[in-house]
Amino acid sequence: LASSNFAPPKLSDFILTERLGSGTYATVYKAYSKGNNREVVAVKVVAKKTLNKASTENLLTEIEILKTVRHPHIVQLKDFQWDAENIYLILEWCSGGDLSCFIRSRRILPERVARRFLQQMACALQFLHERNISHLDLKPQNILLSGSVLKLADFGFAQYMTPWDEQSSLRGSPLYMAPEMVCRRQYDSRVDLWSVGVILYEALFGRAPFASKSYTELEEKIRSNQPIELPPRIRVSKDCRDLLLRLLDRNPDTRITFAEFFTHPFLDLEHMPSAESIVKAKELVMQAVQKDQEGERSAALSLYCSALEHFVPAIHYETDRQRKDALRQKVRQYVSRAEELKALVASDNKLSFEEARTCRDVLRGNEYTQWPRLHDFVVCLFFRPSALFFISMSFKALIKKIFSAGGHPGLSHHQLVNAASRACAERP
Repeated sequence: LASSNFAPPKLSDFILTERLGSGTYATVYKAYSKGNNREVVAVKVVAKKTLNKASTENLLTEIEILKTVRHPHIVQLKDFQWDAENIYLILEWCSGGDLSCFIRSRRILPERVARRFLQQMACALQFLHERNISHLDLKPQNILLSGSVLKLADFGFAQYMTPWDEQSSLRGSPLYMAPEMVCRRQYDSRVDLWSVGVILYEALFGRAPFASKSYTELEEKIRSNQPIELPPRIRVSKDCRDLLLRLLDRNPDTRITFAEFFTHPFLDLEHMPSAESIVKAKELVMQAVQKDQEGERSAALSLYCSALEHFVPAIHYETDRQRKDALRQKVRQYVSRAEELKALVASDNKLSFEEARTCRDVLRGNEYTQWPRLHDFVVCLFFRPSALFFISMSFKALIKKIFSAGGHPGLSHHQLVNAASRACAERP
């Protein structure tokens, strides 16, 4: 039985219950407000007697940063209090635990799931980067989940850093530290990009790239000039592989930059599921309808395809089942109209019967029936639009090309098979 020494501290406005975890100088508890709404929060308790000058400065910086930032993918600081013994940070409650537990429970994550989490992480990092804030301790244990929403947490090592600021003090967790930190060299905000690469690697392959039994072994692996290799047993897309290797570049001067990271095709922040997805989709579809009514079929076709690229993440973002089903019904209608327009545009341009065949006719061709899984997936994709949320980004580009017309021959059979095969590889 726990002794009274381990009883949680008492606060006037909250009842602290189970202990969720502890770190170097803080312990986190689940708590309930004493008010009528019984709001659930997390309370980070920092014992004053454990603080030295450096940790006091870190705590003050953490409070300052969290007081000023409000973002859907960053844990919210609701309040902070103190008494004679402790300092209390009242934080947003995240019911899904941390990303480390999520990965361990599934061993590895499908690429599409890893990308969804990466998009949310990148969205938060972009927000911080615009304000010259570096986290400096990114790791799965400091990334919390609330449903399917990811939130960065624990800003205990965070710093205000411009891209030209350099530090030399050791911060963060060794397994996720950039080589320049481990080797005690000068470093800057780019260390966060290395940590993102380690997290993505762990999500996809179930372990960190430099998993070691000791700090000495870890340092030796990081100092090595051996290139980082991706495990061959798990296939990843070309874009995913490119991003991983550019993030995990030991040389910070040749490592991917923040600007390149935020615009990388694997990340594709433009089509990240968010509240804006449905807004963008509706705007594009209204333009498509207008062009359609004006008889500008090619322009309407292009706009319908662009709208579909936003409807897919909108379906994923929507949590209400009825609204989700209604969106799927709309998408079914737009795909049907896009198919009709594709045929009309092909006819307008007097393409041959062979070139103007519908997607369904193409998929019935001998070349595709030799790929049963591919054929079933693509048929499902085009003719059961409720399954559209399975589309990979590489396949979205393919949809545009399949639907496109107006003077160019489109994709060859070989290109279609290769692109759709990659899409299938990302399917759960």
